[in-house]
Amino acid sequence: MLTRSSPASNRFSGLDHLRALAIIIVFLYHYGLFGHPPGLHDTLGSWGWTGVDLFFVLSGFLIGGQLFAKEARGQSISYGEFYLKRSLRILPAYLVVVALYFTIPAFTERSTLPPLWRFLTFTQNFGLTPNLHGAFSHAWSLCIEEQFYLVFPLFLIIFHTRRNSIWLLPILFLSGLAIRAFIWYLILASPDQSAFGANYYSLIYYPTWSRLDGLLAGIGLAALYYFRPAAWQRLTRHGNRLLLIALLSLGGAWWISHGDNQYAMQGAIFGYPAIAIAYGALVLSALSPSCVLFRFSSALTRWIATLSYSIYLTHKQLIHLTHLALKPYGIGEDTYTAFFISAAVALLGGWLLHLTVEKPFLALRDRLIARSKKQLLTVQL
Repeated sequence: MLTRSSPASNRFSGLDHLRALAIIIVFLYHYGLFGHPPGLHDTLGSWGWTGVDLFFVLSGFLIGGQLFAKEARGQSISYGEFYLKRSLRILPAYLVVVALYFTIPAFTERSTLPPLWRFLTFTQNFGLTPNLHGAFSHAWSLCIEEQFYLVFPLFLIIFHTRRNSIWLLPILFLSGLAIRAFIWYLILASPDQSAFGANYYSLIYYPTWSRLDGLLAGIGLAALYYFRPAAWQRLTRHGNRLLLIALLSLGGAWWISHGDNQYAMQGAIFGYPAIAIAYGALVLSALSPSCVLFRFSSALTRWIATLSYSIYLTHKQLIHLTHLALKPYGIGEDTYTAFFISAAVALLGGWLLHLTVEKPFLALRDRLIARSKKQLLTVQL
């Protein structure tokens, strides 16, 4: 029987660094949608959309680890506890932001907002196109994660033995590639290219069936961590070498999918798995005790990582509001002054949402789980 501790219950500096990196590059990418200083978006921010894929890999590893930890110790999984933890982690801050969108018009950073039921049912990512449904479009990734949280435990119930489930991850991984190839050759490669952009985003970029690569890579890492500890130790023995391999893999993924390549055949079909594998290697290196990412602790990246969810929820809206507030003073969107002020406002907004909503509900979650475990222990005694 394995007795490994859960990454979800331990603080790993390497994962803090990566979570901070993910929200920073996402911010840089989204900032470019509102106007940006010369060269900023074209260099640092042009590939920032992949920060969401890094979040996916991290989520797959951490959330998958929560479930695998008990199975590895021979304990039964409490699905009620799992769903309670995820609900109190995700829903409060998210619903507050949704309420702001539908009660304060100025909070809307784009002219069109999808119907409320789309956000409440976490189905906003289906049929989503940026031009038609631009406001709070970044909630699409939360929809995929919530769908994942709902379905993944059910897969564990159905495929509860390793003999049945060992082939599930590669099958799902290859299925995503096959689905994107089918969509590309059947729809996107058609002679009529007038609707290419809308079709690309609504059929490949946003929907769940095309974007599971990162989550699957994270789950694979969690399965390796808990069920193949000897293989994990061999892989993580040389952490800095792993980091170099991860960076080289990211270079290859960037070559496949950066710029216009993202919309070409190779980017649309092979870019997403390449990105997922590269970020998976980066997460693996960050979890290696010998890696500089693991060994170096930073209060700054830990703080940004803690605020990353709240920042993700609010940063586009706050960029929009900051630009509106600076405009009367002649501070244009294409200045570094506007950029640094917007970044500071995004940090402040994320901190306020975390402090007033996210943190209290996390404390409530911990109290409820501790109380339920105490009651269960009392019954058993």
